[in-house]
Amino acid sequence: MAIPRYPAILFDLDGTLTDPYTGISRTFIHALSALGQPLPAEMTLRTWIGPPLQASFRAYLGDEELALQAVAIYRERYRRMGMYENQVYLGIPELLGTLQTTGAKLYVATSKLIGPAQGILDHFALAPFFHGVVGATPDERISAKSDVIAAVLAMLTPAERQNCVLVGDTTYDIEGARVHDIPCIAVSYGYGELADLQAAQPYALVHSVDELATLLLDVGEPSSPTPPA
Repeated sequence: MAIPRYPAILFDLDGTLTDPYTGISRTFIHALSALGQPLPAEMTLRTWIGPPLQASFRAYLGDEELALQAVAIYRERYRRMGMYENQVYLGIPELLGTLQTTGAKLYVATSKLIGPAQGILDHFALAPFFHGVVGATPDERISAKSDVIAAVLAMLTPAERQNCVLVGDTTYDIEGARVHDIPCIAVSYGYGELADLQAAQPYALVHSVDELATLLLDVGEPSSPTPPA
């Protein structure tokens, strides 16, 4: 029988558990169009999946007030429909179910606003797998990935904090985990650029949900992490 390699596992949401590209890209375009702003290339849109929302608008628009307007327009459409234009990665429900059955405590640590994050987990029947969910707060009290991770770590026992892991798809996840001296398993099937993930030197780098499972579960056969190239 498989046993978990970690007593507590923190999962990013976008690009790790679900593929949110359709909903997020359509909603970014909706917000920018409503403000009469030029639309970014698809490659730029893809880089906006993961970082805090307001930071992406601020960097693109170069104006704090305009960024705040864009965030408000974005959030209205996203709550109404964008959050459901989403897709769970194949194999994720099965992996979460196995981890839960083996006794691992699972948590979501996302920079997405907590309301939509919880709504997505509920809508796609992922919520029952998780012991706790932490996302960004509307007042930005919790926004940076390191802040999100800190809030999850506060939920863990000392023993769990000693041997937990974060799974994420961007350098924000790797760097956030490093702030708290916990390992990060990076997944390349999400929205981080492979070269950037390699350069950030995560604890391990995997390319599929199956590869992720081999690092999170001990099935009695030796397994070693894939070092960054």
